[in-house]
Amino acid sequence: MAEEVRPERCVVAVDGPSGSGKSTVSRRLATVVDGVYLDTGAMYRAVTWAVLQGGADLTDPDAITKIALETELSIGTDPLAPHFAANGVPVDGPIRGAEVTAAVSAVAAVPAVRKHLVILQQAIIGAHPRIVVEGRDIASVVAPDADLKVYLTASAAARAQRRSAEDATDVVATRADLARRDHLDSSRAADPLRQASDAVEVDTTGMGIDEVVAYLLKLLNSKVNK
Repeated sequence: MAEEVRPERCVVAVDGPSGSGKSTVSRRLATVVDGVYLDTGAMYRAVTWAVLQGGADLTDPDAITKIALETELSIGTDPLAPHFAANGVPVDGPIRGAEVTAAVSAVAAVPAVRKHLVILQQAIIGAHPRIVVEGRDIASVVAPDADLKVYLTASAAARAQRRSAEDATDVVATRADLARRDHLDSSRAADPLRQASDAVEVDTTGMGIDEVVAYLLKLLNSKVNK
């Protein structure tokens, strides 16, 4: 692996679609640079869990926003043990379930929800000297001044295979669900999934985790050790 980077401060923004390797790579990179890790997608999932618990109509943005603003999130940023709670309830398991997965794109599309969570995300970034943040709008919206901006991608088949293995689901069904979420996330009016103009695209299809992390570390070295 490339020489480790431990600058006094650095922000790494990792964007990309589901199954591209964002979570695993981001957590590993955060550990290497002795930093913390923030999964912004999990924040949207935690709010979605609260929205579902509250029985809100997923077509009613006002009802969704009300619950989102009232939900107290507890966010653990240790890359070795990230965790989330909503209103005091641990939700690490439930937010990865099928019900939340099916509803999260609808909740994340509400502009007021995105505005609220972006403010929270920026506060977390500002509170830590070294942080790796993953999501779908980090480089373009949440941390536009990040030291390194990366857009991870992979073939549809590779993404489906990875996610299917993680969730123990059917590959064909998983691929269809990923395509559905890609469409919803990239076509929403508020902060759609897209690659920032100054982000480095990394296709992880034929790469192992160690290879991707080493490459990102090399990129980060070139940015902060000029």
